[in-house]
Amino acid sequence: MKQSIKIGGASGYWGESSISTPQLLSTGDLDYLIYDYLAEITMSIMARAKAKNAGRGYATDFVEAAMRPHLLAIARQGVKVISNAGGMNPMACANALRAIIKAQGLDLKVGVVTGDDLMIEHAAYGSVFNSVIDDPEDMDSGARFDDREDVASANVYLGAFPIARALDKGADIVITGRCVDSALTLGACIHEFRVPDTREDVFEGHDGDGDPYYSAPPDPVPGDTLFPWSPFDFDALASGSLAGHILECGPQATGGNFTDWDSVSDIAHIGYPIAEIRRDGSFTVTKPKATGGLVSVGTVSEQMLYEIGDPRAYALPDVVCDFSGVKISQAGDNTVHVSPAKGRHPTDDYKTSLTYLDGYRGGQYMTLYGGRADEKARVLTDAILTRSRDRLRALQMPDFTQISQDIIGASSQSGQSVAADEVVLKLAVKHEDAQGVAIFLKEMAGIGLATPPGLSGFTGAGRASPSPVLRLMSFMTPKFHINITVDVDGETEAFHPKRFDHELAHLSPATAPDAPNEPANSPVPLRALAWGRSGDKGDKANIGIIARDASYMPYIWAALTKPMIAHTLAHFMDNESQIERYYLPGAHAMNILITHVLGGGGPASLRNDAQGKGFAQLLLNQMVDVPAHIAETLY
Repeated sequence: MKQSIKIGGASGYWGESSISTPQLLSTGDLDYLIYDYLAEITMSIMARAKAKNAGRGYATDFVEAAMRPHLLAIARQGVKVISNAGGMNPMACANALRAIIKAQGLDLKVGVVTGDDLMIEHAAYGSVFNSVIDDPEDMDSGARFDDREDVASANVYLGAFPIARALDKGADIVITGRCVDSALTLGACIHEFRVPDTREDVFEGHDGDGDPYYSAPPDPVPGDTLFPWSPFDFDALASGSLAGHILECGPQATGGNFTDWDSVSDIAHIGYPIAEIRRDGSFTVTKPKATGGLVSVGTVSEQMLYEIGDPRAYALPDVVCDFSGVKISQAGDNTVHVSPAKGRHPTDDYKTSLTYLDGYRGGQYMTLYGGRADEKARVLTDAILTRSRDRLRALQMPDFTQISQDIIGASSQSGQSVAADEVVLKLAVKHEDAQGVAIFLKEMAGIGLATPPGLSGFTGAGRASPSPVLRLMSFMTPKFHINITVDVDGETEAFHPKRFDHELAHLSPATAPDAPNEPANSPVPLRALAWGRSGDKGDKANIGIIARDASYMPYIWAALTKPMIAHTLAHFMDNESQIERYYLPGAHAMNILITHVLGGGGPASLRNDAQGKGFAQLLLNQMVDVPAHIAETLY
């Protein structure tokens, strides 16, 4: 068995640059390439594409840009490929790839994992739920949803073991639909490192409700490594998931979206990340030689905290991860070492994401410059909305359900209002009817000769049009209601997830760093003390803050209280009760989770920053009191 494997992270979203594949293949020593394409909004876009054309609904970039030009090199080097490019139509994606493989005369087997799409069995696509969905309850709000006619997509997040099974069956390329992003990497680790577990569940049949049941062997005690990388080796599974989490966003681990952006070289040719993962779960992160970017404690730490919520209970299909004790250290030039994570057994449910139609939205950006440009933007906004509402009333239509105005350049994103001579006005509305949005967009375009002076902007794409608002709802679906199939070039088998017969262990109380042990009366910007990165999970914002030195953490924690965070982000949120703080002693870091702060999140939001990408930047600008001797070392 191999003692380590090298995996390259080649894609972080649908539409990313295609420079990664030849760059990573140029190293000549990779075992795997992974390609992550999916997000909640991506699934709804792919669902609409499949509704129009039964042969679409997958990431065509993967087939045409990543695979077609490079299949010969992939075959010669023996690199295996794993991707969730299948989206809403993994079999169509696989068949398109198989046609190219055949045309190029290559001998590569393609495996497909299906079962995530809960609506696929219905001929009237999008009109009803799959029968396994019964009155779902939102994980965050507890709200119920039963408007089945408006559902656009419904997919469970599958795990890594079906991917590993496809590799076990000889697949060279594995394509999935919706699976958790990190499962692409974990599946490779399980395949390469697992010692077979003879204590398999035995399928016994179905109970009176039609649910499958199994005779299950006794679970080993936590930490039992008799069968490494088996469904019971939770620490290994958490460590492989952490490696996958570092790789899943591509160059975000190698200098992209990094606090110290001005220390990152040549982002035009940024290197994509490579993780060399060992059997004990530790790994190193590097990038190809002669590429731009940066691999440092800061870049990798930021990515570890990216969008994970509670770092002690990051729930995935195969394991509940605890990253709080993970240590990250510089091991060389553009080389970072990451220690193993801890894990606990998973739940018996899959997270399920459903998107549904919730009205329509539309808006535009307009620029104004010259004296008092910010005031001009406010006057123009009032005029556009007044005209639009006059028209709605004349047609006996209801008012807009939501309005969003940002005057960018006048500090609207930082919660201030300052005079500016150049601004970008972003004005958007939401309405229950597409016609209501169309009226707004027509009046926005039609007021051009009646505006304050200095109106400008780049045009050429034509007038904006209404677009559907797709709102996200997440809920839990029992794993044993899901029919998972692994297909390798037509040879298929059903996959049954491991069953756990005991409750998830309770977390020990959260810890916090020790209080500062000396007076702190010298204010410095948080940016001088820490790195920070933020992102989203639906309507939640996640902000990771990592101390540049462990000695800074007590002062950072003492400064970033819930009231202070709420005050800084007051223009985005209501009160401090929405905030939770978590401490990571291993990385001397903290993670901040804020609920209901993104205006609905993703495509449901009218915000200029619907994903909270700038929230960390706002916190990094705040002042933190430290002892004078620390402040003196910073300047």
